[in-house]
Amino acid sequence: MNATITNAPVSLTEGAINQLLRIRAEQNVPEDHGLRIGVKGGGCSGFSYILGFDVQKEKDQVFEVHGIKVLMEKSHGIYLIGMEIDWVEGLNNRGFTFNNPNASDTCGCGTSFSA
Repeated sequence: MNATITNAPVSLTEGAINQLLRIRAEQNVPEDHGLRIGVKGGGCSGFSYILGFDVQKEKDQVFEVHGIKVLMEKSHGIYLIGMEIDWVEGLNNRGFTFNNPNASDTCGCGTSFSA
């Protein structure tokens, strides 16, 4: 599948990149897999985020963010443009966080939003 790599609508912090590279190595993710970022219906506030390694599909747009191939369904862009993904490691919280300027409301868990 030929893919056009354009400017990514999302950004990854250094902490997120380091964790993604660690996960990729620890789980022996195949080289042909990219990082899928998306949304799905559900969650406390209406939508929840998708984040995981996957193979490229026909409807995907492909981006490169600091050497990581990012896959995103074109239709998800309206919900995700301008979003920053970070890795937080604190006393009460450890994991990926999503700073989404398009979310009109987010829930306490931080993985669900409404637009």
